[in-house]
Amino acid sequence: MTALFDNIFDAYAYSYPHKHSYRRLAPMPLADLWKEEKKDALFLYIHLPFCEMRCGFCNLFTIANPKDDMVNTYLDALEREATTLQRLIQPVRFGQMAVGGGTPTFLDVSQLERLFRIIRSIGAQPEQMPVSFEMSPKTINEEKARFLFAQGVDRVSMGIQSFLETEQKSLGRPQKNKEVFAALDLLKKQGFPTVNIDLIYGAHEQTPDSWLYSVETAIAYQVDEIFIYPLYVRPLTGITKTGNAPADNRFDLYLAAKELLTTAGYEQVSMRMFRRRKSADNTYQVMYSCQEDGMIGLGAGARSYTKAVHYSSEYAVARHNIKSIIDQYSVKSAADFSEADYGIILPDEEQRRRFIIKSILHNSGLDTLRYQQLYGSHPLEDFPQLQLLTDNGMAVTEGTLFRLTTSGIDYSDAIGPWLYSNPIRELINNFVLQ
Repeated sequence: MTALFDNIFDAYAYSYPHKHSYRRLAPMPLADLWKEEKKDALFLYIHLPFCEMRCGFCNLFTIANPKDDMVNTYLDALEREATTLQRLIQPVRFGQMAVGGGTPTFLDVSQLERLFRIIRSIGAQPEQMPVSFEMSPKTINEEKARFLFAQGVDRVSMGIQSFLETEQKSLGRPQKNKEVFAALDLLKKQGFPTVNIDLIYGAHEQTPDSWLYSVETAIAYQVDEIFIYPLYVRPLTGITKTGNAPADNRFDLYLAAKELLTTAGYEQVSMRMFRRRKSADNTYQVMYSCQEDGMIGLGAGARSYTKAVHYSSEYAVARHNIKSIIDQYSVKSAADFSEADYGIILPDEEQRRRFIIKSILHNSGLDTLRYQQLYGSHPLEDFPQLQLLTDNGMAVTEGTLFRLTTSGIDYSDAIGPWLYSNPIRELINNFVLQ
């Protein structure tokens, strides 16, 4: 391990700042928040917080096996929220879309049809932009797959975690491989341009052989993307009750999978993402930039952000607290949806820091010229600690591009948190999870 970091697996820095830094805000009208924002390539995110079961490792904002009336009432609120945003935030153009949760395919076909009517009512055209849709083996069937494909969904992502039922059970995700293989066959048969599957390493008593068996099985299916996630045992999740701590050989498991995947022809895009091929034959131009463009989130648990303000509903992990937040969301009026009252305001330094974090943990790297155009300075001048990555062989500068080396990418879960500001780190550490 490099002397720069004591802990390889500090945290997954998939966003900055993390939701644990959010706090109650004085109500801010959305019309004012978005008035001066660039709105020609926004990310649209829809959150469906429902699953058929809650996995033992899961700390996402989701609830298992809700009553059908709860889902329909939620969709009523989602429609009110969408109508309110369509009225307040105009003109707008979406450049990318994702539907997540939870497990969106928990919805039945009639509910999915309603969902896409809501999506289209705010001007989103799924067939003209990249669209990702989350699902599970148990909740996808031929009718749903056919419907999603017809709507323009071009990327489907399925959490499998392991192809060994004993490991699935250890992760608190009991499922039958018969369902898993049937779901994979269905998605390939339907012809989605990109099929992604998620795998987890570090399960209790997982061995290198058992882990690589799952990776090899995924490769054999020739799925387009494979995400490999280290197991993190987080507070209030089911796995904390079992005492099944992550295996202490996670880094060895990661390196073994990396070698296997790259040898099989997969490109490493980030520490987690390996891509066999790009989503080919798309006729649209990808417009959205995660460093610069904003996001509009619909649904309880969905995050939205402008340059200076990130906001969402409150966040919880315990079932009764999640249900309470969903219930509160489901009775909101149009007036309630017209304001942001929970989130964080980002000063200029945090905006710069976010640009850097969102750039360097991806193989595309940090465009220093673009950073200078936006902020009037060089990122290594603003954040001298970046030079330490180069000094330790974890980053290189190639022209105007500052990027992690292959060994630097291996340390992403240490580098991301290392770049957090002290104020954000303090907010995260003081967050009371419920």
